[in-house]
Amino acid sequence: MAATYNLTIDQSANWTITFQYKDSNGTAINLTGFTAALQIRATPQTTTPVLSLTTGSGITITPLTGTIVVSATAVQTAAIPVVTGNQAVYLYDLEITSGTGVVTRIVQGTATVTAAITQ
Repeated sequence: MAATYNLTIDQSANWTITFQYKDSNGTAINLTGFTAALQIRATPQTTTPVLSLTTGSGITITPLTGTIVVSATAVQTAAIPVVTGNQAVYLYDLEITSGTGVVTRIVQGTATVTAAITQ
């Protein structure tokens, strides 16, 4: 079962978050040969994500420490819509895929995007 962690992203600013994948004993899981993908959407059924990152394009995995660093540029976060008010709430998840194709969702939750004031 995926962990739940809620994110806050400042629109028009660089954003980075680090996750470490561990087993039930607290030992880092070796992610050698794994890839990762994170998507943020308005609803699970929304066809187009407002942000989509993958290994080599915003996600970096350090295999031996089980560390996954997710980063978006200021340009990418500026493109996330905040239609009304000063924030928008979306849904996200982060999945990893083993070299043999096994997909595991490791974290999920809400992604609150706060509107940029400086243009």
